[in-house]
Amino acid sequence: MSEHRRKPPQPQGGGRAAARRAGQQSSGRRAAPSHNAAAESGSASYGEESSHGGRAEARRAAQRGGRRRGPDPAAGGAGRGGRGGGRRATGGGRGRGAGGDGPPAKKRFIDYPRAGKSGFRRWVPSWRLVTGTFIFFFAALVSAVGIGWMIVDVPTAQAASQAQKNVYYWGDGKQMVVSGGGDLNRQIVPLNKIPESMQNAVISAENASFYQDSGVDPMGIARAVVNMARGGATQSGSTITQQFVKNTYLDQSQTVTRKLKELFISVKVGTVESKDYILAGYLNTAYYGRGAYGCQAAARAYFDKDCEKLDPSQSAFLAATLNGPNLYDPNGGYGPTASAEANTKRATARWSWILKREVQVGRLSKSEAQHYLAKGFPRTKSPKVATNKQGQIGYLTDLADNYVVANTNISKAQLDKGGYQIHTTFDRKKIGELKNAVEKVTKENIKPKQRVQDKYVQFGGASVEPKTGKIKAIYGGSDALQHYRNNADYTGVQVGSTFKPFVLAAAMRDGVRDRNGPRDQPDSERTKVSPSSVYNGDNKLTLRDYDGSVWKDKNNQEWHQSNDGEEDKGKVSLRTAMQYSVNTPFIQLGMDVGTDKVRDAALDAGLSKEQLASITPTFSLGTSAPSAIRLAGAYATFAASGQQADPYSVERVEDKDGEVYNHKEDAKLKRAFDANVANNVTDVLKNVVERGTGTSAKIGRPAAGKTGTTDQNKSAWFAGYTPQLSTSIGMWRVDDRAKRQVFRSMRGVGGQKTIHGASFPAEIWADYMRQAMAGQPAKDFPAATPIGDKVYGESASPTPTTQKPTQTPSETASPTPSPTPSETTSGSPSPTESCDPLDFKCNQNAGGDNQGNENAGPSGDPGGPSPSPTTEPPGGGLFGGPSGSRKDQ
Repeated sequence: MSEHRRKPPQPQGGGRAAARRAGQQSSGRRAAPSHNAAAESGSASYGEESSHGGRAEARRAAQRGGRRRGPDPAAGGAGRGGRGGGRRATGGGRGRGAGGDGPPAKKRFIDYPRAGKSGFRRWVPSWRLVTGTFIFFFAALVSAVGIGWMIVDVPTAQAASQAQKNVYYWGDGKQMVVSGGGDLNRQIVPLNKIPESMQNAVISAENASFYQDSGVDPMGIARAVVNMARGGATQSGSTITQQFVKNTYLDQSQTVTRKLKELFISVKVGTVESKDYILAGYLNTAYYGRGAYGCQAAARAYFDKDCEKLDPSQSAFLAATLNGPNLYDPNGGYGPTASAEANTKRATARWSWILKREVQVGRLSKSEAQHYLAKGFPRTKSPKVATNKQGQIGYLTDLADNYVVANTNISKAQLDKGGYQIHTTFDRKKIGELKNAVEKVTKENIKPKQRVQDKYVQFGGASVEPKTGKIKAIYGGSDALQHYRNNADYTGVQVGSTFKPFVLAAAMRDGVRDRNGPRDQPDSERTKVSPSSVYNGDNKLTLRDYDGSVWKDKNNQEWHQSNDGEEDKGKVSLRTAMQYSVNTPFIQLGMDVGTDKVRDAALDAGLSKEQLASITPTFSLGTSAPSAIRLAGAYATFAASGQQADPYSVERVEDKDGEVYNHKEDAKLKRAFDANVANNVTDVLKNVVERGTGTSAKIGRPAAGKTGTTDQNKSAWFAGYTPQLSTSIGMWRVDDRAKRQVFRSMRGVGGQKTIHGASFPAEIWADYMRQAMAGQPAKDFPAATPIGDKVYGESASPTPTTQKPTQTPSETASPTPSPTPSETTSGSPSPTESCDPLDFKCNQNAGGDNQGNENAGPSGDPGGPSPSPTTEPPGGGLFGGPSGSRKDQ
């Protein structure tokens, strides 16, 4: 062995053991021959001596019985010793040195790294070290468990699991409704009323070893961790006992302390309570979704039957919901990943797995499992709300609940358990006024027993306060106990020409692109647009890109946009085009500005990205489907001179310990548009109400708004505002109880040939706003000053150029209106009224008889073959909600 690989020097006596054995040997035996000369010499190197001696050599010498004597102690050290004596201490010492010259050997309490070993053996622990370490940690664990067992007591179940109620308050602080707690449909049932199929499904899915374990299953926890790491289906890491303890005695916090308490209490409960008691307690306290705690309430919520009548298939489904009801309710849940389609897919897979799992663990016969699998996924009932939520109350509390879940740390399960005071933004008086306005129009005009066209007519609406975003009122439908979808929320209904103000705002803020600019830099030169800009309003114009080239669709076909009634309007200003809702100028303006800029303007105003349609030319004409709440909130941005505030429904939330949420901490007022851009949009929309398609929305005070009607007359809207309140009203026709919901044409509804935004929606808007504004001073909008350049659109001028606007009284922003304008429309404008010279009805009746030019589709029939919208939303609600659920949008 080379010098640098030798062991460290060793004491020359061979250690205590070797000395003892050497002392026991006879002194007359012959010494064994040494292996090298250095070992027999007192001058041998210390390293060499150490590398050939040691404990192993001593042990071999002892086994040979000491028949041979080692070297004479007087000869100068023990060296390697002899085979008979090993290393002996000289001078009577017990192996502490060679000839009295070596240092005493120091014995360590923990021999690691191991002395006397070289190479990898130096780092391999001895069996004594391994055993000692195991015993030490085992003793420490037992001690910790013993201490925990002594200090952790089982809490009082009744006090910990008692449900409370939620109290909802109106915006003025008065109590609206008491809900939650006792309203959760919790009915405790004994285990003999819970079918074995339900017990077997839950045990198989959650804790197959339930009747054998002690309440805590370490192998189950490890198995869950491994399976999750592998990406496979897993059983819960917690036993049924642990989940029962968590639901009954503890809170839902995810802390180490809470988890340790759960483990100790679970072991204690497992020793003092029967398995049947624990199983019954778990099945009666677990949350299954839809506000249902316990299998009896869940059976009623999903299948409208008592728990004891559940079959194995239905039991397997309810067991599946325990894995997370928000993601397994086929009706949908909260958040973008919890749509009805995604939830149904997940629930079906989980249901199928549970049936197969029951067979695997011997709790269901294979033939029965095959029978129910062949029958398919069990059909569930539509969700119903508690009976104290009739009328609009159910829509209001659901709206508030969704906001709380989306904006606080309070989960839906915690909220349903009760104990919260929820202060909303809702104005009780305005809620009643909006409801009365809808019911008045419905009672006078909608007669489904007399006209088949009047069946399935729906209304939805919302009011939002500018600058704050407070949702003051909504109309969600006829009754929350009969019509479950909140019509103020996302419904999938397109808004038509009420979208055009966002096109105009983008044109004034961002400008149109230079037609002669470089194609690779379309934004290099832009010209901001004035409302006096001129565009061609003729029917079925060839749509062109911003540079004048003919725009073609993916099938290489030209696009010819229609106006309502196939009417040619000639050259019109954007002000006039908005006044009479002419389509062709705005679809071309959207191309000149860029539909991406139009989208950005709509988002900045407050619309939700998930509710916007895909970007095509007709995007500028309102193919998107924002909710009534979002549309009212976006118009409120114009009312607030460009300041945007997100709509919200909850001011603050309190529990027994005090305030847990306050909206003021999250309130953000953003600058969406320059004040003059927003004020010019308002000035143009005032003209719509005063002399355009929206004259039926006059309310005796300054107001601005826009009508909207969609392709094939499937929906109609009016959205408008005063400086104090923004309101949108929508109308459409759909069978909300049909399995496949399809929007239907409203031609013939109410005995009218067609329905436009200026008809029933504007009538409801005006009736409601007169009441809502009663007693408040009539305020004027901020004055708009001239903005942008007078741009001539494609084919609107012989030369495709821009010029600085030559301001005339007719082309400038309209003068500040009187606080009390006339509600009637005269045959021609009075001498004091301004009239756009490009207004083709300037010298004619300025009334709102022309309701049209609002269809959004391409050529063909008016509006073209754009696909019919469906009620399945492309994204979540205002507060994170999925399709088909009642959430703010």
